[in-house]
Amino acid sequence: MTSTSMPMGLARFNELEESSALAALHEACAARAWARRVLAGRPYATADALGAASDAAMAELTVAELEEAMAGHPPIGRPEPGDPASAREQRGMAGASDELRAEMLELNLAYQHRFGHVFLICATGLTGEQMRDAVKERMGNTPEREREIVRTELGKINRIRLARLVAEDARS
Repeated sequence: MTSTSMPMGLARFNELEESSALAALHEACAARAWARRVLAGRPYATADALGAASDAAMAELTVAELEEAMAGHPPIGRPEPGDPASAREQRGMAGASDELRAEMLELNLAYQHRFGHVFLICATGLTGEQMRDAVKERMGNTPEREREIVRTELGKINRIRLARLVAEDARS
């Protein structure tokens, strides 16, 4: 039964069949272990409880599971065609100059060469210049430090995506 204080989207998420709920969670984060851990906590009384479960699941990911989560994200400045989430999240690069786009491509490649995965940042609300400055700053990190920053950034992205998932109006 749905309480009047529970957002319709959260009630709908709580009531989804397991396979549908896993699919919705997989859209938020590509790590299957994260999705299974979040799913196991259902039903959630509040969106905050769902967010806390997401954070806890992210903290428990192994290095391999973290790599699986990262693999679900396109490089900054090159959102996946047909993926409205990555396009929305990377909106700060939409109006970037050709020069900034070229610089981000070079920085993305250098970052990937150094760390073995795409540069990952919670890009929502950031300008192209802020993203560029962040990748430049993070290039000096150790791989271990960078992995923990990525874990934190993924957690932020997951919370934004989950908030959007549970805030949506019920649609048939």
